[in-house]
Amino acid sequence: MRFLFLCFLIVPIIEMLVLLKVGSFIGAFYTVLLVLMTAVIGVSLLKRQGLSTFVRANQKMQSGQMPVSEMGEGLMLAVAGALLLTPGFVTDGVGFLLLTPGVRGAISKKWLNLMMKNSMTNGQAGAFYSQTGYSASSARPNTVESTENAEIIEGDYREIDVNADENKEK
Repeated sequence: MRFLFLCFLIVPIIEMLVLLKVGSFIGAFYTVLLVLMTAVIGVSLLKRQGLSTFVRANQKMQSGQMPVSEMGEGLMLAVAGALLLTPGFVTDGVGFLLLTPGVRGAISKKWLNLMMKNSMTNGQAGAFYSQTGYSASSARPNTVESTENAEIIEGDYREIDVNADENKEK
């Protein structure tokens, strides 16, 4: 909570100082033009990367996997969008940094690992792991290839034709 308060206090002051320095160097008109240009470029990049993240998440869901990393990247993209729409060069720099796939992926993985550790200490690990598809022992996604921890349930089945019962009654 204290960190957020400091961010809301310090970031605007730093932004104003940087804007004043850049404005005194290249002029007020070009400074405003540059801020608008970075916002437009950032939003177009955000749209493209957000769409590709959505497509990857959709493909994972269709294959029966939980799109955990894509959800983390989507959150990072939302933060990047908010920072890019905030006027200033410092927030634009951080927003463009979050648009970089490698940086965004690394931050997303760190955030996911932090959430998993917090859920384990709070006793909520079972619910978190079952919802995300992550294995509590290995902290990696359960896939078809990693079956060393998989529980195999054997059984018999038979198909029941619902229409067959209706035909007998007629």
